[in-house]
Amino acid sequence: MKKYLLPEGGNFYKANLHCHTTVSDGSVTPEEVKAAYKSRGYSIIAYTDHDIMIDHDNLREADFLPLLGYEMEINVDTNTPHNRILTCHLCLIARDRENAKQVCWHRSKYLFGNADKYKHLVKFDESLPDYERVYSHQGINDIIAKAKAGNFFVTYNHPNWSLESYPEYSGYEGMNAIEMFNFGCLNEGYDDYNPSVYDDLLRQGKRIYCIGADDNHGSKNPENRYFDFFGAFTMIKAEALEYSAVIEALDNGNFYASQGPEITELYVKDGKVYIKCSEAAQITYTTGIRHRGTVKAKNDVPVTEAVFAIHPEDIYFRLTVTDEKGLHATTNAYFVDKIL
Repeated sequence: MKKYLLPEGGNFYKANLHCHTTVSDGSVTPEEVKAAYKSRGYSIIAYTDHDIMIDHDNLREADFLPLLGYEMEINVDTNTPHNRILTCHLCLIARDRENAKQVCWHRSKYLFGNADKYKHLVKFDESLPDYERVYSHQGINDIIAKAKAGNFFVTYNHPNWSLESYPEYSGYEGMNAIEMFNFGCLNEGYDDYNPSVYDDLLRQGKRIYCIGADDNHGSKNPENRYFDFFGAFTMIKAEALEYSAVIEALDNGNFYASQGPEITELYVKDGKVYIKCSEAAQITYTTGIRHRGTVKAKNDVPVTEAVFAIHPEDIYFRLTVTDEKGLHATTNAYFVDKIL
Protein backbone atom coordinates (compact mmCIF):
# COMPACT_ATOMS: atom_id res chain seq x y z
CA MET A 1 0.00 0.00 0.00
CA LYS A 2 1.33 3.43 -0.93
CA LYS A 3 1.87 6.05 1.75
CA TYR A 4 2.14 9.41 0.00
CA LEU A 5 4.67 11.79 1.53
CA LEU A 6 3.52 14.53 -0.82
CA PRO A 7 -0.27 14.18 -1.05
CA GLU A 8 -1.69 12.38 -4.06
CA GLY A 9 -4.47 14.93 -4.34
CA GLY A 10 -4.49 18.71 -4.33
CA ASN A 11 -2.40 21.12 -6.37
CA PHE A 12 1.17 22.38 -6.24
CA TYR A 13 1.49 26.12 -5.57
CA LYS A 14 4.79 27.93 -5.98
CA ALA A 15 5.61 30.14 -2.99
CA ASN A 16 8.20 32.64 -1.78
CA LEU A 17 8.02 32.50 2.02
CA HIS A 18 10.54 35.30 2.79
CA CYS A 19 10.03 38.67 1.11
CA HIS A 20 10.84 42.33 1.78
CA THR A 21 9.24 45.41 0.26
CA THR A 22 9.23 49.18 0.63
CA VAL A 23 7.29 48.66 3.86
CA SER A 24 10.68 48.02 5.49
CA ASP A 25 14.04 47.98 3.66
CA GLY A 26 13.09 46.61 0.24
CA SER A 27 13.19 48.63 -2.97
CA VAL A 28 10.05 47.15 -4.58
CA THR A 29 6.48 47.82 -3.47
CA PRO A 30 4.12 45.02 -2.33
CA GLU A 31 2.13 45.53 -5.54
CA GLU A 32 5.26 45.27 -7.69
CA VAL A 33 6.31 42.11 -5.84
CA LYS A 34 2.94 40.55 -6.61
CA ALA A 35 3.13 41.43 -10.31
CA ALA A 36 6.70 40.18 -10.67
CA TYR A 37 6.13 36.86 -8.97
CA LYS A 38 2.81 36.17 -10.68
CA SER A 39 4.57 36.67 -14.02
CA ARG A 40 6.93 33.83 -13.06
CA GLY A 41 4.25 31.35 -12.02
CA TYR A 42 4.14 32.00 -8.28
CA SER A 43 0.82 31.79 -6.45
CA ILE A 44 1.88 32.61 -2.86
CA ILE A 45 3.99 35.34 -1.26
CA ALA A 46 4.60 35.59 2.48
CA TYR A 47 5.17 39.30 3.05
CA THR A 48 7.74 39.25 5.86
CA ASP A 49 9.01 42.80 6.18
CA HIS A 50 11.44 43.44 9.01
CA ASP A 51 9.83 43.74 12.44
CA ILE A 52 6.46 44.90 11.18
CA MET A 53 3.44 42.78 10.26
CA ILE A 54 1.19 44.50 7.72
CA ASP A 55 -1.78 42.77 6.13
CA HIS A 56 -1.72 42.80 2.32
CA ASP A 57 -4.97 40.88 1.87
CA ASN A 58 -6.08 43.61 -0.55
CA LEU A 59 -3.70 41.98 -3.05
CA ARG A 60 -5.45 38.60 -2.88
CA GLU A 61 -6.96 37.24 -6.09
CA ALA A 62 -8.26 33.88 -7.21
CA ASP A 63 -4.75 32.97 -8.40
CA PHE A 64 -2.67 34.87 -5.82
CA LEU A 65 -2.52 34.49 -2.04
CA PRO A 66 -0.59 36.88 0.24
CA LEU A 67 0.41 35.39 3.60
CA LEU A 68 0.68 37.61 6.67
CA GLY A 69 4.01 37.65 8.42
CA TYR A 70 7.17 39.47 9.47
CA GLU A 71 10.85 38.85 10.15
CA MET A 72 12.56 39.40 13.49
CA GLU A 73 16.29 39.83 13.96
CA ILE A 74 17.92 39.31 17.35
CA ASN A 75 21.44 40.76 17.50
CA VAL A 76 24.17 39.88 19.96
CA ASP A 77 24.64 43.52 21.01
CA THR A 78 24.76 47.05 19.64
CA ASN A 79 28.44 47.77 20.28
CA THR A 80 29.90 45.27 17.80
CA PRO A 81 30.72 46.38 14.22
CA HIS A 82 27.86 45.44 11.90
CA ASN A 83 29.87 42.98 9.83
CA ARG A 84 30.80 41.01 12.97
CA ILE A 85 27.43 40.91 14.70
CA LEU A 86 26.10 37.47 15.50
CA THR A 87 22.40 37.54 14.76
CA CYS A 88 19.44 35.21 14.58
CA HIS A 89 16.69 35.91 12.05
CA LEU A 90 13.26 34.31 12.25
CA CYS A 91 10.28 34.65 9.94
CA LEU A 92 6.87 34.39 11.55
CA ILE A 93 3.90 33.53 9.31
CA ALA A 94 0.44 33.89 10.81
CA ARG A 95 -1.59 30.69 10.81
CA ASP A 96 -4.84 32.62 11.27
CA ARG A 97 -4.82 35.89 9.34
CA GLU A 98 -8.10 37.11 10.83
CA ASN A 99 -6.94 36.96 14.46
CA ALA A 100 -3.21 37.57 14.17
CA LYS A 101 -1.42 39.93 16.53
CA GLN A 102 2.26 40.72 16.28
CA VAL A 103 4.17 39.12 19.14
CA CYS A 104 7.25 40.46 20.92
CA TRP A 105 6.33 44.01 19.93
CA HIS A 106 8.26 47.05 21.12
CA ARG A 107 6.61 50.44 20.69
CA SER A 108 9.79 52.38 19.92
CA LYS A 109 12.71 50.01 19.17
CA TYR A 110 13.83 47.72 16.36
CA LEU A 111 12.12 49.41 13.40
CA PHE A 112 14.29 50.53 10.47
CA GLY A 113 13.93 51.45 6.82
CA ASN A 114 10.40 52.61 6.15
CA ALA A 115 8.82 50.47 8.87
CA ASP A 116 8.29 53.35 11.30
CA LYS A 117 5.83 54.90 8.82
CA TYR A 118 3.56 51.86 9.14
CA LYS A 119 3.69 51.07 12.85
CA HIS A 120 0.28 52.65 13.45
CA LEU A 121 -1.19 49.75 11.42
CA VAL A 122 0.31 47.02 13.62
CA LYS A 123 -2.04 44.90 15.70
CA PHE A 124 -0.55 43.77 19.01
CA ASP A 125 -1.61 43.05 22.58
CA GLU A 126 -1.61 46.53 24.10
CA SER A 127 -1.80 45.13 27.62
CA LEU A 128 1.75 43.72 27.35
CA PRO A 129 4.90 45.71 28.08
CA ASP A 130 7.46 46.46 25.38
CA TYR A 131 9.44 43.33 24.53
CA GLU A 132 13.22 43.54 24.84
CA ARG A 133 15.16 41.16 22.60
CA VAL A 134 18.05 39.19 24.05
CA TYR A 135 20.55 37.29 21.92
CA SER A 136 20.97 34.01 23.79
CA HIS A 137 19.50 30.55 23.57
CA GLN A 138 17.03 31.49 26.29
CA GLY A 139 16.13 34.80 24.66
CA ILE A 140 15.61 33.37 21.19
CA ASN A 141 13.74 30.34 22.48
CA ASP A 142 11.44 32.68 24.37
CA ILE A 143 10.63 34.48 21.12
CA ILE A 144 9.99 31.19 19.31
CA ALA A 145 7.74 30.01 22.17
CA LYS A 146 5.77 33.26 22.13
CA ALA A 147 5.44 33.05 18.36
CA LYS A 148 4.14 29.50 18.56
CA ALA A 149 1.73 30.48 21.33
CA GLY A 150 0.61 33.37 19.12
CA ASN A 151 -0.21 30.91 16.33
CA PHE A 152 2.70 31.55 13.98
CA PHE A 153 4.67 29.20 11.72
CA VAL A 154 8.34 29.94 12.50
CA THR A 155 11.30 29.59 10.12
CA TYR A 156 15.00 29.88 10.97
CA ASN A 157 16.78 31.94 8.32
CA HIS A 158 20.20 32.11 6.58
CA PRO A 159 22.56 30.88 9.34
CA ASN A 160 25.66 31.50 7.19
CA TRP A 161 24.84 35.17 6.58
CA SER A 162 24.01 35.45 10.30
CA LEU A 163 27.50 34.13 11.21
CA GLU A 164 25.85 31.44 13.31
CA SER A 165 27.37 27.98 13.64
CA TYR A 166 26.60 24.80 15.59
CA PRO A 167 27.08 26.26 19.11
CA GLU A 168 24.44 28.87 18.32
CA TYR A 169 21.77 27.15 16.22
CA SER A 170 21.95 23.81 18.05
CA GLY A 171 20.38 25.47 21.09
CA TYR A 172 17.29 26.81 19.33
CA GLU A 173 14.09 24.93 20.03
CA GLY A 174 10.64 24.88 18.51
CA MET A 175 11.03 26.40 15.05
CA ASN A 176 8.95 24.77 12.32
CA ALA A 177 11.46 24.96 9.47
CA ILE A 178 14.91 26.05 8.37
CA GLU A 179 15.78 27.80 5.12
CA MET A 180 17.51 25.18 3.01
CA PHE A 181 18.02 27.82 0.32
CA ASN A 182 18.15 31.58 0.77
CA PHE A 183 18.67 33.02 -2.71
CA GLY A 184 19.29 36.59 -1.60
CA CYS A 185 22.23 35.46 0.53
CA LEU A 186 23.51 32.98 -2.07
CA ASN A 187 23.35 35.79 -4.62
CA GLU A 188 25.62 37.92 -2.40
CA GLY A 189 28.18 35.13 -2.01
CA TYR A 190 27.08 33.62 1.31
CA ASP A 191 26.86 29.83 1.46
CA ASP A 192 23.23 29.66 2.49
CA TYR A 193 22.49 26.33 0.89
CA ASN A 194 22.18 24.63 4.25
CA PRO A 195 21.97 20.80 4.07
CA SER A 196 24.64 20.36 6.76
CA VAL A 197 22.85 22.71 9.17
CA TYR A 198 19.59 20.88 8.51
CA ASP A 199 21.22 17.51 9.20
CA ASP A 200 22.82 18.89 12.37
CA LEU A 201 19.39 19.81 13.69
CA LEU A 202 17.74 16.58 12.55
CA ARG A 203 20.42 14.47 14.21
CA GLN A 204 19.66 16.28 17.45
CA GLY A 205 16.13 14.93 17.12
CA LYS A 206 14.55 18.21 16.01
CA ARG A 207 11.68 17.29 13.72
CA ILE A 208 11.55 20.31 11.50
CA TYR A 209 10.96 21.05 7.83
CA CYS A 210 13.02 22.88 5.21
CA ILE A 211 11.93 25.63 2.81
CA GLY A 212 13.38 27.62 -0.05
CA ALA A 213 12.98 31.40 -0.22
CA ASP A 214 14.34 34.46 -1.98
CA ASP A 215 14.61 36.89 0.95
CA ASN A 216 14.32 39.48 -1.79
CA HIS A 217 15.08 43.13 -1.09
CA GLY A 218 16.28 44.54 -4.39
CA SER A 219 15.76 44.36 -8.11
CA LYS A 220 13.62 41.93 -10.10
CA ASN A 221 15.81 42.60 -13.16
CA PRO A 222 18.39 39.79 -13.61
CA GLU A 223 20.87 42.26 -15.12
CA ASN A 224 20.82 44.46 -12.03
CA ARG A 225 23.53 43.72 -9.45
CA TYR A 226 20.85 43.73 -6.73
CA PHE A 227 18.73 41.07 -8.47
CA ASP A 228 17.43 38.67 -5.83
CA PHE A 229 14.10 37.44 -7.21
CA PHE A 230 13.09 33.96 -8.45
CA GLY A 231 16.09 31.97 -7.21
CA ALA A 232 14.60 29.72 -4.50
CA PHE A 233 11.06 28.71 -3.68
CA THR A 234 8.79 26.32 -1.83
CA MET A 235 6.35 24.09 -3.71
CA ILE A 236 3.30 23.60 -1.50
CA LYS A 237 0.78 20.81 -2.17
CA ALA A 238 -2.60 22.02 -0.91
CA GLU A 239 -6.24 21.30 -1.54
CA ALA A 240 -6.92 24.86 -2.67
CA LEU A 241 -5.30 28.28 -2.90
CA GLU A 242 -6.95 29.38 0.32
CA TYR A 243 -5.27 30.68 3.47
CA SER A 244 -6.36 27.86 5.77
CA ALA A 245 -5.54 25.15 3.22
CA VAL A 246 -2.04 26.52 2.61
CA ILE A 247 -1.32 26.81 6.35
CA GLU A 248 -2.56 23.26 6.86
CA ALA A 249 -0.16 22.10 4.14
CA LEU A 250 2.73 23.93 5.83
CA ASP A 251 1.86 22.45 9.21
CA ASN A 252 1.73 18.95 7.73
CA GLY A 253 4.96 19.28 5.74
CA ASN A 254 3.23 18.92 2.39
CA PHE A 255 5.88 20.79 0.44
CA TYR A 256 9.47 20.71 -0.77
CA ALA A 257 12.21 23.32 -1.24
CA SER A 258 13.82 24.03 -4.59
CA GLN A 259 16.17 26.18 -6.65
CA GLY A 260 14.62 24.89 -9.87
CA PRO A 261 14.08 21.12 -10.13
CA GLU A 262 10.58 19.78 -9.62
CA ILE A 263 9.43 16.80 -7.59
CA THR A 264 6.18 15.41 -8.95
CA GLU A 265 5.60 12.33 -6.81
CA LEU A 266 6.91 11.01 -3.49
CA TYR A 267 5.63 7.96 -1.66
CA VAL A 268 6.63 4.93 0.43
CA LYS A 269 5.65 1.36 -0.40
CA ASP A 270 6.88 -1.94 1.03
CA GLY A 271 9.80 -0.38 2.90
CA LYS A 272 11.05 1.68 -0.05
CA VAL A 273 10.72 5.34 -0.96
CA TYR A 274 9.83 6.26 -4.55
CA ILE A 275 10.45 9.64 -6.13
CA LYS A 276 9.60 11.09 -9.55
CA CYS A 277 11.00 14.41 -10.69
CA SER A 278 12.01 16.64 -13.57
CA GLU A 279 15.13 15.73 -15.54
CA ALA A 280 18.06 15.42 -13.17
CA ALA A 281 21.74 14.56 -13.10
CA GLN A 282 21.44 12.86 -9.73
CA ILE A 283 18.99 11.86 -6.99
CA THR A 284 20.44 11.34 -3.51
CA TYR A 285 19.05 9.59 -0.43
CA THR A 286 20.41 11.06 2.83
CA THR A 287 19.84 9.60 6.30
CA GLY A 288 20.64 10.23 9.93
CA ILE A 289 23.46 7.69 9.89
CA ARG A 290 26.32 6.76 7.53
CA HIS A 291 23.97 5.30 4.95
CA ARG A 292 23.44 7.02 1.61
CA GLY A 293 22.12 6.15 -1.80
CA THR A 294 22.40 7.77 -5.20
CA VAL A 295 21.03 7.32 -8.69
CA LYS A 296 22.91 9.14 -11.45
CA ALA A 297 22.27 9.95 -15.08
CA LYS A 298 24.12 7.66 -17.49
CA ASN A 299 25.34 8.32 -21.02
CA ASP A 300 23.80 11.81 -20.93
CA VAL A 301 20.35 10.35 -20.29
CA PRO A 302 18.84 12.26 -17.35
CA VAL A 303 17.26 10.46 -14.44
CA THR A 304 13.61 11.22 -13.60
CA GLU A 305 12.85 8.67 -10.89
CA ALA A 306 14.52 6.58 -8.21
CA VAL A 307 13.77 3.98 -5.55
CA PHE A 308 15.66 3.61 -2.27
CA ALA A 309 15.31 0.98 0.45
CA ILE A 310 14.58 2.47 3.87
CA HIS A 311 16.64 0.87 6.62
CA PRO A 312 14.97 0.76 10.07
CA GLU A 313 18.14 2.25 11.61
CA ASP A 314 18.25 5.26 9.24
CA ILE A 315 16.55 7.50 11.85
CA TYR A 316 15.30 9.78 9.07
CA PHE A 317 15.69 10.20 5.34
CA ARG A 318 15.44 13.05 2.89
CA LEU A 319 15.90 13.18 -0.88
CA THR A 320 17.79 15.68 -3.02
CA VAL A 321 17.33 16.15 -6.77
CA THR A 322 20.25 17.85 -8.55
CA ASP A 323 19.92 19.01 -12.16
CA GLU A 324 22.66 19.43 -14.76
CA LYS A 325 23.15 23.07 -13.69
CA GLY A 326 23.89 21.99 -10.11
CA LEU A 327 20.57 23.33 -8.80
CA HIS A 328 18.81 21.34 -6.10
CA ALA A 329 15.36 20.39 -4.90
CA THR A 330 15.14 18.94 -1.41
CA THR A 331 12.37 17.11 0.38
CA ASN A 332 11.58 17.50 4.02
CA ALA A 333 13.06 14.91 6.36
CA TYR A 334 10.84 11.92 7.13
CA PHE A 335 11.47 10.04 10.37
CA VAL A 336 11.56 6.28 10.02
CA ASP A 337 9.55 5.61 13.19
CA LYS A 338 6.60 7.37 11.52
CA ILE A 339 7.08 5.66 8.16
CA LEU A 340 7.81 1.96 8.76
